[in-house]
Parts: sequence; structure tokens; C-alpha cells
Amino acid sequence: MKKITLIAFLLVSSLGIAQDMKVIKGDYKFLNGAKELNVEFNYSDLKLMKDNLTNEEYVSKRASELNEKTKGNGDVWKKKWATSREAIWGPKFLELMNKVYGSEKDVTIQEDLKSAKYTLIVDVVWIYPGWDAAVMKQKAKVSLNYRFVETANKSNVLLEIKSEEAPGDQWGNNFSNESRIGEGFAKSGKSLGKEIVKKAYR
Repeated sequence: MKKITLIAFLLVSSLGIAQDMKVIKGDYKFLNGAKELNVEFNYSDLKLMKDNLTNEEYVSKRASELNEKTKGNGDVWKKKWATSREAIWGPKFLELMNKVYGSEKDVTIQEDLKSAKYTLIVDVVWIYPGWDAAVMKQKAKVSLNYRFVETANKSNVLLEIKSEEAPGDQWGNNFSNESRIGEGFAKSGKSLGKEIVKKAYR
């Protein structure tokens, strides 16, 4: 009975952290044999929160809220938020994608890899930062669109995938919005890497 309960719990848990990934165009086959993959992150159309705020709207609102609670905290947070893309989110995505795909198939995956035949453009579509109040918490969520293109002709989209609401969570408490979002990017990179290994090499 205990064994059945544990299996049921694990099943529910795995469903709870699943993200929706859907191929919009193309297939994975062209990646079979590729030894390099250039990566670009695009935040130009980013929306945040359930209200679909622009980045500027979110930053202004959040900074004001923090400054009202403690003078100066909002200004400090703005600087932290501005560096999160390059310091946390992109590296987290690349770290996990390299771990499950790059290492598995001996592929170099990094930004500014101009020698790569193919480029993965990661369009960051939507972010929900979540929250952590110690006894209760809401995990972050990250929605991304992936466009695999020819590096020499980026208008030629070979594969397009929509990834919705990858959860950003970790064991214990995490009071940093930026870090929770980073876990969503990590989950996204891991899931995409697994899909490539499974579908490009079969």
C-alpha cells in the first residue's frame, strides 16, 4: 500500500512540474551530426506577470513597491534585475542544455559561436517571477519560443518550438525572484536538450 501511495505521489509530482512543448514548424533531424550550436537570447517582446506587463512597466512598478517599503531597495533591485539576463538566466539555460545534450552528443553549445552552422534563437516570451513567503510559495514560470535557424541566413527557420510555463523551483526556500526565474530557464534548457537527444538521433 505504501509503495502504491509513493508511486501515485511521484506521478502527481511529475505532472505538476511538466511543461508544454510543441513543435510549430520543422523537425529535429538536421541537428543529427552537428557539433556546434550558436545560441542567442531575445528579450525584445518579453511580457511579465498575469497582466502581461512590458519589462519597463514591471520594473517601474516593482521598484516603486520596494522603495515604498524601504527607501533605496527598489533602486538596488533595478540593478540586480538588469544584470539577471546575462548573470543568471542565460547561463542557467546553457548549463543544463550542455549537461543533457552537449555532453551526451559532444556538441559545443554557447553564445557568440560564429563558426556554428546553426543558431538557436531563444525568444523569451513571458515570465512570472513567483513568490516565496517561507511557509507558502508560488514557483516561477517561464515561456519561451525556440527558433533554430541557419547562422548565415537567419530568416531560414528549420525548426520552431513553443515551450510554455516551465516551472522555476528548487528545494527549500528561495526568496530571490531572479534566482527562481533562473530555475525556470534551467528547466527549459534541460527539457529542450532531452527532446533533441530523443528526436534528432533516433
